[in-house]
Amino acid sequence: MGRIRVSADKAIGSFPDNWRQCVGTGHMGLALQEEYQNALALVQNEIGFNYIRGHGLLSDSVGIYRKNHWSQKDEYVGPGPGLNFTYVDRIFDSLLGKGIRPFVELGFMPGDLASGTQTQFYWKANVTPPKDYGEWRRLITGLVSHFVDRYGREEVLLWPFEVWNEPDIPGFWAGDQQEYFKLYRETARAVKEVDPDIQVGGPATCPAGINWITPFLEMCEKEKVPVDLVTTHSYYADKWESAGEYMYQTMHPIRHSIDQFADARRRIKESPFPDLPLHITEYNSSWSPRCPLHDTAYNAAFLGRLLSAGGDTADSFSYWTFSDVFEENDVGRAQFHGGFGLVAFNNIRKPTFHLFSFFAHLGDKLLYRDDNMLATLRDDGTIVLVAWNPVEKPGGDATFDIALDIGFPSAQALITRHTVDEDHGNAWNAWREMGRPRYPSDYQLGILEHASVPRLEVFRAPVENGTLKLDMTLSRNAVILVEVAPLKDETPTYGGLDESRIPGY
Repeated sequence: MGRIRVSADKAIGSFPDNWRQCVGTGHMGLALQEEYQNALALVQNEIGFNYIRGHGLLSDSVGIYRKNHWSQKDEYVGPGPGLNFTYVDRIFDSLLGKGIRPFVELGFMPGDLASGTQTQFYWKANVTPPKDYGEWRRLITGLVSHFVDRYGREEVLLWPFEVWNEPDIPGFWAGDQQEYFKLYRETARAVKEVDPDIQVGGPATCPAGINWITPFLEMCEKEKVPVDLVTTHSYYADKWESAGEYMYQTMHPIRHSIDQFADARRRIKESPFPDLPLHITEYNSSWSPRCPLHDTAYNAAFLGRLLSAGGDTADSFSYWTFSDVFEENDVGRAQFHGGFGLVAFNNIRKPTFHLFSFFAHLGDKLLYRDDNMLATLRDDGTIVLVAWNPVEKPGGDATFDIALDIGFPSAQALITRHTVDEDHGNAWNAWREMGRPRYPSDYQLGILEHASVPRLEVFRAPVENGTLKLDMTLSRNAVILVEVAPLKDETPTYGGLDESRIPGY
């Protein structure tokens, strides 16, 4: 690769922060756990997502819907839409208090309203249609009305509402496509009954069900059903094999999810609603919560290209998920177990966490972009770039060189470089070397916390004839953050400073 020219005064466009518009979470009942809340605080402090989406808001673990209710005298007063907002208020209050809004997934089915017993996951999410659509509508209108009463209309108008999760998969929806369309019609109309300006959409399909978008939008047009947004999911995983506690999966090529985003956008453009926003409400490399890939430096480097380009097509794309406090197959059985999270158990940052935290430093003026690097300009005049070097096959150094000529309006530049790779910012690698302790001691957790910190280099460089020459070599599966800022040298203000008189200098 030849030298790349980047200049602070030559922006080629804007770089939207669609990559951090939303993040996924384990089922909503987990938000009542202390470690969950601490992990979310960590993520919000260092990355700062705008919305959060998770399953199970209407499931029994949150306890909103109960068929039977009781009087103040503990006397049974019969069936009815007995809605209990105790837990959902705690959950939503805590989210909003951390500066993150709910992207409200309306699912799964409360046990008392379910038409069948089919469930999914360790926590038994009921996936059957409602046995009484009238009761379902009362549940939806009651819940949404409560949100408006508690948080205010202007706030709730900022929340997207999504109907169900992956109804194209029999494991997640016991009905067929037409039954889902009925569920959507009833739900969307119930939401709009509370306020016609609240956003609602679907069909929330898995990648294989992306073809549902076309008939879904055609149904909405034909039957005059409200729809404000389109949602679907995207994963890179291809072939898979289960082995003991783990699942191993091969990955599609690096453009796979970018092409999936484009396919969904095309279907919207060709529909009766060509201008609807597109939200990818789940994506990751693998769709399994026990795939070791999620814990590695390769996962971070592999996803760099998607974070860089995904916002060109999708209005938001939501990484699945922010924390390993997550339950599908079961509770995780080890410190690292292949979980989806950016943060492992005990709030240990994974390499992919750092990919996101690096992107959080970027500016909104795009200076350069290719398959391995993104360069931007911040409002304070700092040039910020993130680069990545995914190397799938083992063996060899497999390094990647970048040579930059940076046009910079200063005589000297201060450069800070953060690196995550196989040996830095990689707690999973340290855990492996420690013999993979399943339940680490406090001392071992201290080691993992230290190992999770990226390598930091700080140095100055001359700018000659308006150009800073910066050459870098990315090691195997490295992700780097480089910030180039004008150097303000205050050394002359220190009277009597003479480093030659300091031993060692």
